[in-house]
Amino acid sequence: MKYFVLSQVVVLILAIALNVQGARLKDIVNIRGVRSNQLVGYGIVVGLNGSGDGKMEFTNKSISRMLDKLGMKIKGQNAASKNVAAVLVTAELPPFARAGNKIDVTVNAIGDAKSLKGGTLIQTPLRAANQQIYAVAQGPLLVGDGGKSSFSTVARIPNGAMIERDVGENFASRKMFRLTLQNPDFTTAARIAKLINRELAGKFATALDASTVDLLTPPSFEGKGVELLAMIESLEVSPDLRAKVIVNEKTGTVVIGHNVKISEVAISHGDISLLVKGKGKKGKGQFVFKLDKSANVGDIVDALNRLGVKPKDLITILQSIKAAGALQGELEVL
Repeated sequence: MKYFVLSQVVVLILAIALNVQGARLKDIVNIRGVRSNQLVGYGIVVGLNGSGDGKMEFTNKSISRMLDKLGMKIKGQNAASKNVAAVLVTAELPPFARAGNKIDVTVNAIGDAKSLKGGTLIQTPLRAANQQIYAVAQGPLLVGDGGKSSFSTVARIPNGAMIERDVGENFASRKMFRLTLQNPDFTTAARIAKLINRELAGKFATALDASTVDLLTPPSFEGKGVELLAMIESLEVSPDLRAKVIVNEKTGTVVIGHNVKISEVAISHGDISLLVKGKGKKGKGQFVFKLDKSANVGDIVDALNRLGVKPKDLITILQSIKAAGALQGELEVL
């Protein structure tokens, strides 16, 4: 990794070595079915010191319903209270969650409550996208900065939800596992399949497309899916990278992949001329910098840096090189 300073602004050049280091499969692929799930629920927070919802209609109905379930009939009466607030409760259900384990929850006011400080969440079922209840949340709220910040209507309850059902059963007995690449690439997918087959000494892995590799469970690993994946995820493969340059005009940051190449081109910007294998005339007051035809974008940035080019000018030059068709790669401007 190289750093170049241009007019007191840091420009970061990410030039990955040509001999790319191998990455573990566990860091570049996901196993289908091994993921977290989002949970959400509607609940009531009580115990607020006059900072609750007041006369919000849906809050009043919720209070009436809650008290009705507890045996307190208040139909036709006003249940409004500023000590109560309606909230949405969210949580992440981890993969292979087991009944009895606890997870953190986040509580967000949805009415006109001023603060959730000092409140307690009443038992709230948390549902997944399939509307099934997977956890139940309850407990005292923890508000950052003692409830004095502008985010006092958002709170957390560490270990505030109890998981009610198991997730991901019979995983070890699967006959097939699907690996999905985090950064889809045909070359990388083919390398992964080849690597796994070599390690297992057989044709068990198949690359279906740029982001999918299917793995059949070998006979020697029947009922041992955990051991199989533990071995597979520790294998190292060299991911193939697309030729790409990312520039941020606001910060003057440039990130360059090592595969980005430059064709023969001559650049003239102000009193600076830059030649990539070419003959050019040096004008009056110009600084000329010559590079070999094998130069890449990193070499050009390095040369322009030595000539004192400002970050914004550098980005303009890179955009012009791309427009001329001399930058062999993708240019993304943030």
